[in-house]
Amino acid sequence: MAAAATVFTIGYEATTPDRLVAALRQAGVVTVADVRALANSRRPGFAKRALSAALAEAGIGYWHLPALGTPAAGRQAVREGRPAAMRPIFLRHLAGTEAQAALAALQDRARREPVCLLCLEANPEHCHRSLVAEALDSSTVKHLHPAWAEAT
Repeated sequence: MAAAATVFTIGYEATTPDRLVAALRQAGVVTVADVRALANSRRPGFAKRALSAALAEAGIGYWHLPALGTPAAGRQAVREGRPAAMRPIFLRHLAGTEAQAALAALQDRARREPVCLLCLEANPEHCHRSLVAEALDSSTVKHLHPAWAEAT
């Protein structure tokens, strides 16, 4: 079996696309795995099309994995300020066939190249992407903070 790898996570809630890209570059990320169920955003530059174009321009791949996104009930719990209620909802979802297949594909890719899980929430403790990262057989999970990165 291949060696476990570092898996990065990042949230774009409190940042700009330039700072996000800078943080990804500084970490050596090759592919962003977008784990939002719906890859749209009201924040300029973070909807699927704009984000994937900005990443491509920076030489970073983009991969949308909607099967690893939070179901509607989990997203609602977070919006209501109840991130702990999202956890069991998401873990039930993650146990499903489609999510397990996406998780296996993500695990395979993470063993071959540096991957970063992306979602909106700035605090990884309140975001399902931490649960996805924990479900992977990785030796290390590092949470990137784009607000700390120098935009290029």
